[in-house]
Amino acid sequence: MITNIGTIFLQKLEGKEVALRGWVHRHRISGNMVFAVIRDPTGVMQVTVKKDKVSEKDWKDANDAYVESSLTIIGVVKKDERAPGGYEIQATGFTLISRGEPFPIAKDLSEEYLLDIRHLWVRSQKMTAIMKARHHIVNYLREFLDEKEGFYEIAPPIITKSGCEGGSTLFEMNYFGEKAYLTQSSQMYAEVFVFALGKVYVLAPSFRAEKSRTVRHLAEYWHLEPEMAFYDQKMNMELQEAMVHYVVDSMVKGHSELLKACGRDPEDLKKVTLPFERMPYKKAIDRVNELGGKMEYGQDFGADEEALLTKELDKPMFVYGYPKAIKAFYMKEDPANPELVLNNDLLAPKGHGEIIGGSERIWHYDELIARMKEQGLDKSMKDYQWYVDLRRYGSVPHSGFGLGVERFVKWILDLDHIRDAIPFPRTITRCYP
Repeated sequence: MITNIGTIFLQKLEGKEVALRGWVHRHRISGNMVFAVIRDPTGVMQVTVKKDKVSEKDWKDANDAYVESSLTIIGVVKKDERAPGGYEIQATGFTLISRGEPFPIAKDLSEEYLLDIRHLWVRSQKMTAIMKARHHIVNYLREFLDEKEGFYEIAPPIITKSGCEGGSTLFEMNYFGEKAYLTQSSQMYAEVFVFALGKVYVLAPSFRAEKSRTVRHLAEYWHLEPEMAFYDQKMNMELQEAMVHYVVDSMVKGHSELLKACGRDPEDLKKVTLPFERMPYKKAIDRVNELGGKMEYGQDFGADEEALLTKELDKPMFVYGYPKAIKAFYMKEDPANPELVLNNDLLAPKGHGEIIGGSERIWHYDELIARMKEQGLDKSMKDYQWYVDLRRYGSVPHSGFGLGVERFVKWILDLDHIRDAIPFPRTITRCYP
């Protein structure tokens, strides 16, 4: 029966004979000994092969193995403090499944080359740890919404006739002779379902044709978009911070060693406590300028400004109440100041940038039509008619937000670049492999 490496460490199987399947992580020959570090999806383990302990064929296989050759090992687990994890396997069998060719990844390779061979680089210990962590982060997001808050997940279309965030960042496509787009956001389709299911979310790709070359921009990213009937903006923000805290707390309590393997100190994440600071837009502009930035009222925050605001913070902060003129058409005006909207951005600490954008949605028919005319969307009203209809038949107050999964992962793991938070990054310069 095949055992995995993680089980050997967990159950401390010293003295037991085990069989492993995996890949060669490192390989060295010294006289009548072969030293190989073997990996499988659960970890790495040192294997020693002595010439007089295995068959002639197995000895040849042990000598001929390359890094990333696949193999089966049979042997006895022995304690050895010098080995990774404190155990090694003394092999009695070493069989190559596929020797393959010499692996092209060695030390001191450029980032561009590693991106070119991303299909191989994802096997690295670094990328393996990040992808495991991403898996758990996404699971905790689902767990919070599904089990703690009673949301339903829905499946929206990816191809659409209408843009959610404006036309300048849409990927246009020919849809059987008609103009269509890859979705920028599934928000409007999620809004459809609040009238049927109350609280819903989408977890799906979104696409932005932004010509940005920053460490936090992707052209294709995964987007978590909850929408909630009968939620005002205060309730919306409280849900956002509760969700973020739940995921971070769960990662610290359940996966501290994995966080360390990704380069993140779990002690830093323990500082992410509730509530998060809430700062109005005008005060945030003043604060940026006090810290050496140069912003005018009516401008949106860029990466540099967000870094100034958050560089000394240990946990995310809300900036809320932006000018209506710089925000999307569906955001509800602030009744106390019609020049502002009831919205927020949630900024991650230490310059990781915006991870959530949310707002209370316009839910009155006349108000939505007026706002669409202000932004020139009345010229393409036929493409939005279905969305407008939602305000004509039993409309209710509702709110929602969008979380960029890769930005969220980037912050939690403290990654240098967002491209490492997704298996195959799509950027302004890359659509391969």
